[in-house]
Amino acid sequence: MDAKKYLERPYHIVIRHIVDESGSYYFATVSEFDGCMSHGDTYAEAFENIQDAMTGWIEAKLEHGFPVPEPLDDSRYSGKFVLRLPKSLHARLAQEAERDGVSLNQYALYRLAGGTMA
Repeated sequence: MDAKKYLERPYHIVIRHIVDESGSYYFATVSEFDGCMSHGDTYAEAFENIQDAMTGWIEAKLEHGFPVPEPLDDSRYSGKFVLRLPKSLHARLAQEAERDGVSLNQYALYRLAGGTMA
């Protein structure tokens, strides 16, 4: 299989907006490809640049006889998991969810995602 065929596969590209001492930019990585990264001034530029980086990364692996990893299998995640927590925390979260007028599941999802209810 050549690099173009690999690029058609559902690899996980992660693009983050970064603001630091060097300025504001978008940083792109590929979860399956260790060390494959790029950046750009815009999201679109970072996406285009990571595509180029992926091509080079794949070509280098193939040229040296190394395997190219398979895309991560998202089908193994059901969207559910069991979480055990102290009764006091359960009560507090349930009360906060009720105060905000949402289910405990929805409230926990927002909190796990790093947000708070408005």
